[in-house]
Amino acid sequence: MKTVLMTGASRGLGRFAAEKILREQPDVHLVVTARGGDLADDLARSTGNPNVTALTCDLTSSAAIRAAAGELADRPLHGFIGNAGLQLTSRAHVTEDGLEPTFAVNVLANHLFIRLLWDRFTAPARIVLVGSDTHFGDFRHNLGMVPAPRWEPVAELARPRPDRRTVTDGRRAYSTSKLAVVYLVHALARRLPGGVDVYTFNPGFVPGTKLVREASPAVRFLSRTLLRALAATPLAMTAATAGGLLADAAFGPRPGESGAYIDRRVVTPSAPESYDVGREEELWAALDPVETL
Repeated sequence: MKTVLMTGASRGLGRFAAEKILREQPDVHLVVTARGGDLADDLARSTGNPNVTALTCDLTSSAAIRAAAGELADRPLHGFIGNAGLQLTSRAHVTEDGLEPTFAVNVLANHLFIRLLWDRFTAPARIVLVGSDTHFGDFRHNLGMVPAPRWEPVAELARPRPDRRTVTDGRRAYSTSKLAVVYLVHALARRLPGGVDVYTFNPGFVPGTKLVREASPAVRFLSRTLLRALAATPLAMTAATAGGLLADAAFGPRPGESGAYIDRRVVTPSAPESYDVGREEELWAALDPVETL
């Protein structure tokens, strides 16, 4: 049986992806991270597939990630799905490691899991990290709701900024972290052994998820109502549809060369800014070795 690790399976598109995997991949044992609760039992009951276990893990904590990865040290891995994502209302928040949480969850957690489990990936294996078209930074891709990413030295991106307390700061931290995800995927594609592919998956605009759970009541209401109606148009899709596409990206036919950007159903170029080898290598150097985190 193949073991695949997944983060962000408790709600939204991640929940739908996990359920589709369990229903359609009987030879897969899905390991999901959770901060607590009965996620594995819930997934087993909803799908009728008992091949799911949960690892207690707070993705803002490097110690928790190391402990969770340690529980997988004795088994081969055939995949990793980094779906967990965080968007906050400022850059002033701080994790127990002294890091800005958006960057910690969206970028550092993925990197740390992959590096700690590097020797466990057994070809053929597939790594899928969930990105966002907000990394393009233009109206066409984000409807003007999220400011364009602003790249800084990696140490600055990971540092909490008590002076940046606006919603704009929080949303820009999100779009910048998703640009960093594409950089990380490109860097990984150059380093992973043959037979271990890595991709960025962009679900597009998925209204009604809990990604904006830290936003103001007005924004949360808008996401639940008016913006959710956009799912009936080409501008957005439901969490169920997006989750199904994420499962397909992880288990469907090989979508393209390792390092590619999967935009919902098809491989397409990511933003021109995302093809900056210098930044990719800067990011990799800042994150490695994992002992420095």
